[in-house]
Amino acid sequence: MTSGFIEKLGIRFPIIQAPMAGVSTPELAAAVSNAGGLGSLGLGASTIDQARNMIEQTHRLTGQPFNVNVFCHAPATRDPDREKAWLAYLSPLFSEAGLDTPDQLDEIYTSFLVDDEQFEMLLELRPAVVSFHFGIPSADCIACLREAGIYTMATATNLYEATLIEQAGIDAIVAQGIEAGGHRGMFNPETTDECLSTMVLVCLLAKHTTLPIIAAGGIMDGHAVNSVLKLGAVAAQLGTAFVLCPESAANSAYRENLKSQRATQTRLTDVLSGRPARGMVNRLITFGEADGSPFPADYPRAYDAAKRLSEAASKLGNNEFAAQWAGQGAPLARELPASELMSVLIAEIRIEP
Repeated sequence: MTSGFIEKLGIRFPIIQAPMAGVSTPELAAAVSNAGGLGSLGLGASTIDQARNMIEQTHRLTGQPFNVNVFCHAPATRDPDREKAWLAYLSPLFSEAGLDTPDQLDEIYTSFLVDDEQFEMLLELRPAVVSFHFGIPSADCIACLREAGIYTMATATNLYEATLIEQAGIDAIVAQGIEAGGHRGMFNPETTDECLSTMVLVCLLAKHTTLPIIAAGGIMDGHAVNSVLKLGAVAAQLGTAFVLCPESAANSAYRENLKSQRATQTRLTDVLSGRPARGMVNRLITFGEADGSPFPADYPRAYDAAKRLSEAASKLGNNEFAAQWAGQGAPLARELPASELMSVLIAEIRIEP
């Protein structure tokens, strides 16, 4: 099925650069696509104007297919008492960063589920691939994207989510293992997470679904790509592997930590955003997970607090409140331009075991 998937998308190699909202750029996506993989843009944290500019710029940089990713989370549940308790708990950190503690938190990201303007923009600009994270959109939306010639993919962290994706008529499943950096794509974060590894999840979905499966989580080199292909995946999605590329938007503090001993300790936490996400452990995570701490505000309101803290503290030279997403394979990251990294990955894939 690998060759059919590659031919369908019009790419040359079974490598997908993960969308990574806030880190992916048109330059990174274009470099990966130009090298024969599938570059990606993460639009979940972008305004409609920012999203349009990113897609249009990527079109200018490459004539090859690329993917754009949108967030399909349920809009935040407003819980004033929970938000008040979370802000009160974070109050010492706000003071340390030179900020007054906010009175309330904002829903800083609009879900694609209720963003008609972004949907119309995608139909207008027609990227080759649109992928969904945190859930899936309506049947009408999926049908319209298909009619526009757009290939669709959605993230699953378990078999139940994969079944819903298949029933919805989406074209492919991104099987996200627990090793993956960034946000877990689970549809409902209130349900029990079985924390399936990439290997187990790919095997499970290959046995019980008929859609193409893209493996994601802990994949840092071509040897790992070969391994998931043998398990039944048609391609591999790599995120942390591309963060150190000069084309990514990662700042200097993020890059230095990823090249240091800090990369050996990542944690899945809901402290930073209100949803489970894996990143390098920092002071905000340890503070927010300390004994007796309240539950974070709902996603993405908790992220509003973390971003305010991070922005203010960074101006004081403190980057211990910043979300620096990274998977369990972070210590294996290589600092290379995206085109060179792609060449290395392709060479490793072609090496016979």
